[in-house]
Amino acid sequence: MEGDVRDIVIIGTGPAGYTAAIYTGRANLKPLVIDGYQPGGQLMITSEIENFPGFPEGIQGPELMQRMRDQATKFNAEFKFGSVTEADLSRRPFSLTLEDGSEILTRALIIATGANAKWLGIESEDRYRGRGVSACATCDGFFFRDSTVFVIGGGDTAMEEALYLTKFASRVVLVHRREEFRASKIMSLRASKNPKIDTMLNVVVDEILGDGQKVTGIRLKNVKTGELEEHACDGVFMAIGHAPNAKMFEGQLDIDDYGYILTKKSSTETSVQGVFACGDVQDFIYRQAVTAVGTGCMAAVDAERYLETIR
Repeated sequence: MEGDVRDIVIIGTGPAGYTAAIYTGRANLKPLVIDGYQPGGQLMITSEIENFPGFPEGIQGPELMQRMRDQATKFNAEFKFGSVTEADLSRRPFSLTLEDGSEILTRALIIATGANAKWLGIESEDRYRGRGVSACATCDGFFFRDSTVFVIGGGDTAMEEALYLTKFASRVVLVHRREEFRASKIMSLRASKNPKIDTMLNVVVDEILGDGQKVTGIRLKNVKTGELEEHACDGVFMAIGHAPNAKMFEGQLDIDDYGYILTKKSSTETSVQGVFACGDVQDFIYRQAVTAVGTGCMAAVDAERYLETIR
């Protein structure tokens, strides 16, 4: 049985998972990386990335992820397609069950399962994703200089996105389905004082309009009267929250009220020794590719040091 136990398994293949694979591979730990439902993570649906260091001309999201995968493979990382459906962290070595029913045992575990932006679920939203529809102002705001954009949401995230977008857009419209925003007073006040930000309350998105290539407008529905109204715009930003992919670890790891895995200060170690978390599954503040890369490196180093203590 001892020969069947891996030193390190990494769950997830976004920037954090790939970076952890590169570092653990270079440390000769022969990491096994479980691809997950979306190999490459959220950047696989991101068109052009202009703020990742080292690519002044920009790079396509899928190309960046393929380069990271190739680099991890160069250092003997092994990839296994599929998803983990169950994890048992109460035993050592840790046990992971894959969707095909197979079991993997590992002495150390790095969780890099990411978080998914919440979407409205309408067909036009998916059709224009990456072509005017976005869920990340920090990632895509630059492309909307002197434009009109709509931000959907009523919490602090929506306010932050709207305020950030005013650096580029000429007009930002905050859309919320309720009578009042649920954001904190200070964030609501900042947004209300910004001359570039307008608000529309008691309305929901009925349809995102476009010419087949890009967003050209939005159709809103009044929740009280049912009235439909179309508005011209260049972009629509979803700011209705993120859902970290950590459900299988509930009851086994310390997780906050929003579902993010909690890690110790200045570390990626979770509440279970030998289990580490990196990237968006534990980062609810920054959610950037470059910060995911940083925590992926940290998790690899933390895991390597942990394994040295149990040999």
